[in-house]
Amino acid sequence: MLVLFETAAGYAIFKVLNEKKLQEVDSLWKEFETPEKANKIVKLKHFEKFQDTTEALAASTALVEGKLSKNLKKILKKIVAKDAHEQLAVADAKLGGVIKDKLNLSCIHSPMVIELMRGIRSQIEGLITGLPSREMAAMCLGLAHSLSRYKLKFSPDKVDTMIIQAISLLDDLDKELNNYIMRCREWYGWHFPELGKIITDNLMYCKCVRKVGDRSNFASSDVSDILPEEIEEDVKAAAEISMGTEVSEEDINNIIHLCDQVIEISEYRTQLYDYLKNRMMAIAPNLTVMVGELVGARLIAHAGSLLNLAKHPASTVQLLGAEKALFRALKTKRDTPKFGLIYHASLVGQTNTKNKGKISRMLAAKTALTIRYDALGEDTSAEMGAENRLKVETRLRLLEERGIRRISGTGKALARTDKYQNKSEIKIFDPSGDSTLPAVSKKRKIQEVEEQETEVAVKAKKFKAEMKEETTVEDDGPVKKKKKKKDKEKQAEEEEVLSEEPPTSPAVENTEKKKKKKKKMKDEGED
Repeated sequence: MLVLFETAAGYAIFKVLNEKKLQEVDSLWKEFETPEKANKIVKLKHFEKFQDTTEALAASTALVEGKLSKNLKKILKKIVAKDAHEQLAVADAKLGGVIKDKLNLSCIHSPMVIELMRGIRSQIEGLITGLPSREMAAMCLGLAHSLSRYKLKFSPDKVDTMIIQAISLLDDLDKELNNYIMRCREWYGWHFPELGKIITDNLMYCKCVRKVGDRSNFASSDVSDILPEEIEEDVKAAAEISMGTEVSEEDINNIIHLCDQVIEISEYRTQLYDYLKNRMMAIAPNLTVMVGELVGARLIAHAGSLLNLAKHPASTVQLLGAEKALFRALKTKRDTPKFGLIYHASLVGQTNTKNKGKISRMLAAKTALTIRYDALGEDTSAEMGAENRLKVETRLRLLEERGIRRISGTGKALARTDKYQNKSEIKIFDPSGDSTLPAVSKKRKIQEVEEQETEVAVKAKKFKAEMKEETTVEDDGPVKKKKKKKDKEKQAEEEEVLSEEPPTSPAVENTEKKKKKKKKMKDEGED
């Protein structure tokens, strides 16, 4: 029996000297306790050393994928083909099947072979002569590094340093553009201040200034390719009655040169953004689908690389960019921040302030999965990112609707995950909340309440009196008439008596008149 053994230094083929001892699998390890015992079981027949690490990497990758490399094929044809009647022990059953198909050699793979390989590996230094232990260790380390690089597929398309440089340059360009545009508006504003209020778009403003120059040229120039018709008419009307100062041609030329710089930088910015978008889709497609290319690139730049970002847990991804606020909160024993760079993601931006923390936590968890899938996985599709984004969107919709749905059994099949559409509630501003002073003074309010109460009481009394009069009129109508007749008769008798009495002093007359008036008032009150 022959044994094919692979090492980091090369291929080794051993011949088994005593096949009877291989039958005892449980006690086979005892035969490899020392190099002398191992040399009695197996003997080295041929050793093919690798020339460099690239050849070793090609051979190891072929073995990992279960393929037959060219060097191994040559060795098997030369050495093993001579002893074609003997079996070949291999460590991988898949590789044995390939050898059997291509070279018609009978291969064996069993627990006995696995134990035999383990024994050979333990005494490899004594079985292979002329191979120092230091050289073997260095070869193993070099092959391990190169194989791990191959597995991670470090191709030029996967280099994330370009993303870090591109996003940093994009931020710098934005700052410079803002400074240039502000300077251009302020500079040309001395000559034509009304133009800045009419044209709000910065790029259109610079193009218009570059094309026209002096404000007196607006009446004769055609700016329809830059501005809409309505704005063009407003600009021409404002140019005729402008309050700006006159400037020289040299000043206008410098302003036009600044406008050229702004237009060139803005065009380069759009080109750089397209480059960054394509590069992000090539390196981290799932991360791009989850949070967008700008937020994803900033996360990679903050972590240093995509691999470093993949090592971070979801809680760290959630707070990346808010380290200063986090440590300040821990130091002052206040509430820690809920989000960092991930706050600028579209899913977090379209939620309510109440649910931003929950969505950012869930988005960070799903983003951490997509980052690891992009950094360590072999698949380059963005299906996983799309699925995770859909889950976050459904969770967002449930939080906004405040509906708790328990799906079980057949309900899972009926539940559909529709596309999320944000429904914004338009709220009208209430100006009454601006003033903290009361609209009416407290004294005035109290007076108004008292007046209302008195009016209600008077009305109630009048109503009761009217009701009483109606009832008395209906019941005692004839009795009242009789009383009135009697009263009249009494008054007539009193007048006769008074006329018969002799005249008295004026003081007495006055008292009598007063008494008569009081009687009349009483009689009228009774009537």
